[in-house]
Parts: sequence; structure tokens; C-alpha cells
Amino acid sequence: MISWISCRPIAAVRVAAAVITVLSAAPLAGAQSLSVLPVNVLLGPGQRAATLSVTNQDNKQTAIQIRAYAWNQKGGNDQLTASDEVVVSPPIATIAPGATQVVRLILRQEPQHQEATYRILVDQIPPPAEPGIVHVVLRLSIPIFVQPPTAAAPHLQFHVELDAGQPVLVGNNDGFRHEALRDISLRTSDGRELKEERGASPYILAGATRKWRMVGQGSLPLPKDALRLTAQGDTGAIEQPVTVAAAP
Repeated sequence: MISWISCRPIAAVRVAAAVITVLSAAPLAGAQSLSVLPVNVLLGPGQRAATLSVTNQDNKQTAIQIRAYAWNQKGGNDQLTASDEVVVSPPIATIAPGATQVVRLILRQEPQHQEATYRILVDQIPPPAEPGIVHVVLRLSIPIFVQPPTAAAPHLQFHVELDAGQPVLVGNNDGFRHEALRDISLRTSDGRELKEERGASPYILAGATRKWRMVGQGSLPLPKDALRLTAQGDTGAIEQPVTVAAAP
């Protein structure tokens, strides 16, 4: 299970376990604690390098592995593909208790017309096995957005589908930059509210289609019903009518 890290500007973020790996069956659990800054990386036009700071907040040393992946949303789902387009240095590091490791990210090639997107996975390397202890290790997923040389903006269009009776908000971004949507809500003509399922990624990438399952109480909207969509995006508030159509 992957929990998506909010990209709202903040001074520091203590990141919870995104992926929990249980290494042995035992009655006690030993968890490591890491923080990372920034929680997302934005490279402007012509910018080819950035840094991450990974801090070990535990009282024991920890080892990490850092890998870069190309990130797309084919079929409406996030997909990561191993990539050498972003160089990570160092790829493996050991961090003393309370210490910080600076990780340098170098972009090999700039995008031409559309924003390029990547993710950095920071994985804790499991410590040696200890009798009677379950070691819980963390995976941190950090998005990277690389801007093209020309100005780029998202362009979103929405509709609602009924998939096996479940309302699904479908967003299509035919622009050249990602958008991040939060607090997504659909309001029916009789005043009921449908909210997005918890834990969904907020991002819709350039040239991609995303789907958000919506939940609420009462009867479901019918095909051809008109709903009102509200959401908060990085580029501003969104409020517009959307129609309900049968899933293709």
C-alpha cells in the first residue's frame, strides 16, 4: 500500500511508513524513523540539479538505498519504470543517529515540450535480524516535476461514470503540466455530497487520465444527472458542473 505524500509547502515533514515490510514473525516491533526535505522536487526550465536531505531521527544508525524511476499514468494508474534519466548520488548511504544525508539529483536530459515526471524511492535497508524483534522499514516516495523550456499549464476536463454502480470522477489532462487536486467533492441536485476515497494520489499528470472513486450516502446519481464538482488545485479552486455518463 502506497500513501501519497502531500506537496503543500511546509518547513518539514515527518513521513510515515509508505510501504511496511515485515521481516520476521515476532511479538515486538522495531520501527525506524526518517524525514525527508523537500517532499517534492520542482526543476524549473534549464535547471538540471537538485538535492534531497534525508534525516535519521532514530537512536540507531540506518542504511538507505535511493533509486530514480520514470513516472506516468497509463490506464489511469500510476506506473514507475526504472530510469537512468535522473542520476542519484549517492545511491546507497549509511546515516548515523540524528545525522542528515544530502542526496544529489542530476537530470541527464531536459524535456522539450511537456513536463517530465519522475519519482525517487528512498528505501531503508533492513538491519540485521534480532531474536524476538520484527523490524519495520520505510519506503519514501518523492515526486520530481521537470518543467519544459516554454510555459506549460494543465488543462482539465471532467465527467462522472458509473462503474458497477459506483460513481467515478474521470479527469483528463490534455495540458502540458501536472495538476494536484485535493478536497474533491461532487454535490447532487438534491444536495447530497460525494467525497473522494481516502488515500488517493492527488496528481493528474500531463497527457494523462485519472479516476477517483467517490463515496457518499443515499442513492447514487443517475446517468445524465448534472453534478457540481468542487476541488482545490495547485493552480486555484475548481468549481464546475459535470455530467454523469455510463462507463464505456
